[in-house]
Amino acid sequence: MQDRLVFLIGSMRSGSTMLARMLGAHPAIHSPAEPHLVTPLAHLGYYEKVEKAAYEPHITQQAMREIVRALPRGEDDYLDAMRALTDTLYERLLAPTGRTHLLDKTPAYALVLDFLAKLYPRAKYVVLTRHPMAVWSSYVESFFDGDHEAAHRHNPMLERYVPPIARFLRERPVPLVHVRYEELVRDPEAQARRICEHLELPFEPGMIEYGEQQGGRTRTARGLGDPIQAGKESRPTTKSLAKWARELAGQTAKIEQCEQILGRLYDEDLATWGFERTAIAAELAAIPREGGAVRRKPLDAHTLERRLLVWLRRDIHRNALGRLVRKVRDACDVLLR
Repeated sequence: MQDRLVFLIGSMRSGSTMLARMLGAHPAIHSPAEPHLVTPLAHLGYYEKVEKAAYEPHITQQAMREIVRALPRGEDDYLDAMRALTDTLYERLLAPTGRTHLLDKTPAYALVLDFLAKLYPRAKYVVLTRHPMAVWSSYVESFFDGDHEAAHRHNPMLERYVPPIARFLRERPVPLVHVRYEELVRDPEAQARRICEHLELPFEPGMIEYGEQQGGRTRTARGLGDPIQAGKESRPTTKSLAKWARELAGQTAKIEQCEQILGRLYDEDLATWGFERTAIAAELAAIPREGGAVRRKPLDAHTLERRLLVWLRRDIHRNALGRLVRKVRDACDVLLR
């Protein structure tokens, strides 16, 4: 499978669902919903600790390392065993489609890139980056209904995703092509041609109009990923390029949070993503801090679901019911262990 796998690496809200649908519109590429196969394998104990598993992680890690030391080929045998599992699943996902390549677009892989590169060193990688503040604003609005504080408590996403993706781009341990979201939506054909050249596949014009219907069915799989914007559009669009600044207008606390997040990112990492600190700081400084009205999204199933999740996350941090829920959860973890 290694020579038929394509990994799309990017943070959440970076435009990866749109790019996955573009690639899935290529007749040679099957693009299933986010598989999330590799992340748990990286945390089985040999590479990463299993802090939240329902068993003793320290004993597990010690046992795994002793097992690997006892194998004839050591770590190579361990990787072969992990690859046998993922190969089987990937191959059986791909076989019924009649296509030659399988795309795995799972944002969390950005957090286990060292393991992924060891597991599939010969696979092809497409790395997508986007303006960091656009990524953060989209994350806050899409998954936390605008509650920037709850979003950061739950997941300081830029601080987690920017450094490993930047290091991956600089070190290039595997074959990869770097695509910037802003360039992708401005000139999708040129970027699609770059990607196809990297994948050693002919360019397919239908990749641009990825939302076309064929035989009454969409050409790309639906599933985990952007449930809102990517589903509305049928081709790359520049509509969202300035959206993040509009969403921050008049929201002083949100702008200040963005400035704080920017202060925690390294210049080298930002530059590797394709952005300069001074330019981002100037953009933030230019956004008006007063006079903005809080915009409420129209109620739909997705919005209601997100508001409930935000309430639950906020509740766990702020009140007695939340503390009780947390204690019950912790007690269950102890009992399971």
